Amino acid sequence: MTDRRDQNVYGQKQGVSRGWMPFVRLLAACALLFLWLPILAIIPISFSSGSFLSYPMPGFSLRWYAAVLQPDPWLAAFRNSLQVGIGTMVLSTTLGTMAAYGLNLTQGRCRSAVLAFLISPMIVPVVIIALSSYFALAYVGGLGSLNALVLAHTLLASPFVLILVLASLGQFDHTLSRAASSLGASPIATFKQVTLPLIWPGIFGGATFAFVTSFDEVVIAMFVTAPGQVTVPRQLFAGLRDKIDPSLVAVTTVLIAFSIIFFALLEVINSVSRSRTSRS
Repeated sequence: MTDRRDQNVYGQKQGVSRGWMPFVRLLAACALLFLWLPILAIIPISFSSGSFLSYPMPGFSLRWYAAVLQPDPWLAAFRNSLQVGIGTMVLSTTLGTMAAYGLNLTQGRCRSAVLAFLISPMIVPVVIIALSSYFALAYVGGLGSLNALVLAHTLLASPFVLILVLASLGQFDHTLSRAASSLGASPIATFKQVTLPLIWPGIFGGATFAFVTSFDEVVIAMFVTAPGQVTVPRQLFAGLRDKIDPSLVAVTTVLIAFSIIFFALLEVINSVSRSRTSRS
C-alpha cells in the first residue's frame, strides 16, 4: 500500500511538472527571442544597397562585404586581431593549464586564496586592467606594439582557461596518474600521455574562450596599441564615432558567423568527448 501511495504521489508530481512544460518552453523561447532579436535585426542591413543604416532597405547589394575585403582598413584590422588572438590563445592556454594543474594538486587554505587572486581579472573592470597595463608597459617601454597587447589580453583571458581546465581536472581520476608513476613514468610523461588526453576538451574550450575574449576586446587595445595598430573592435569603435555605414554591420555579421562556428565546433568536440567517456 505504501509503495502504491508513493507511486501515486510521484505520478501527481510528474503530472504537475509536465503541465508546466509548455509554459517553461514558451518562457525559454521568449528569452531566446529577446536575446537574439537585436542581433538578427541588424543582419539584413549588411545586404543593403544604401549608404546609411535604415529600414526599409532601398535594395539588395553585396557592396559592403566587398568593402570589408579591401586591404585598408578591414583586412589589416582582421590580420592584427588574428595575430593578437592567436598569441593570446597560446600564451593564456599554457599559463592557465599550468595554473589549473598546480591548483588541482594543492590542498589547504591557501588554495582558495590563490584561486581568487588568479581569477580576479574576471571581476575587476576592464578599464582598470587597461590602465594598469598601460602604466606597467610604459614603465618597461613596451607600449605601442601588438606584443604588448598580447600580454595585456593574456591577463584578461587566462582566468577563462583556468576555470575550464580546473573543471576538467575535477572529473579526472588521479589513480590513473598514480598508476603511471608507479610504472616508472616521469611527471612530464604522465601529464602528456595520461592527463592531457582526458582533459583536452577543457583545454580546447579555454583556448576558444581566450581567443574570442582577445578578438572582441577594445578597451585595452585603445590604451596599449599605437594609432596605426588597429584591431577589428577598435576599427568598429572608430567607425561608429566617425562614419556609420553598413560596412560596420557587414563586419558584425562576419563576427557573428565566426562565433557561431567556434561554439558549434566546441559543442561537437564536447559531445564526442562525452560519448568516448561513456563508452569507456
